[in-house]
Amino acid sequence: MTEKSENLPNGWEDDDDLPEWTDDQFRRAAVWHGKKLIRPADGTLTKPGRPKSDNPKQQVTLRLDSEVLSGFRATGPGWQSRINAELRKALKLDG
Repeated sequence: MTEKSENLPNGWEDDDDLPEWTDDQFRRAAVWHGKKLIRPADGTLTKPGRPKSDNPKQQVTLRLDSEVLSGFRATGPGWQSRINAELRKALKLDG
């Protein structure tokens, strides 16, 4: 914590007011040893994260013509997946 945030009131009147953690929350929590992250958190404290993909996508930076980008965005949610599908077709990666 930073020095500034240490001076903020924490909002808890009594330690008995703190909610009990479940075993599932402990399994998903990040594990730190000092400042070294041993295991990153999996999901959130209230729900598990999405299943790990066998073939995860990679985030990249890509420059596209504004007309191409506008055209795909205009098709609504999922436009990035549709760009990926079109690139796969152009490279003949789909069986």
